[in-house]
Formats: sequence, structure tokens, C-alpha cells
Amino acid sequence: MPGDCHYLEGNVNARRRVDRVKELLQEIGLESDRVQMFHMSSAMADAFANAATDMTEAVAKLGPNPLRITS
Repeated sequence: MPGDCHYLEGNVNARRRVDRVKELLQEIGLESDRVQMFHMSSAMADAFANAATDMTEAVAKLGPNPLRITS
């Protein structure tokens, strides 16, 4: 569904931004998998729930932010 957006090119611009965030995460020493983008419409409730579950599981496997400073 890339390019098929109600706001013309919104999801194409979002993909570009997500890719840049992934690059920045790698530059500071974090896993780029901490950010993901999923293409779906508002009618895809099951796909949204699955994506949310998958993302939650992926981030849980990565563990806490290793750069976080605790006092």
C-alpha cells in the first residue's frame, strides 16, 4: 500500500522518516528494530492488533534501552 494514501504521499514521506530514524538509532548504538512501520488501512483491525503484538514482542526481546541512565 505504499503510495496509496488518503493524504497523497503521506505514507511515502513516513517511510522516509522511519528509515532516517532507523539510521539515527544505529548511529547512537541502539538497534534499528526498535522502530518499524506497518502499512495498513483503518479497516484492518486484525492486522493492526497483530502488528502491535509483533512490535511489542520484538522490543521485549531487545530488552531495555541500554543507553538509559538510571540514578
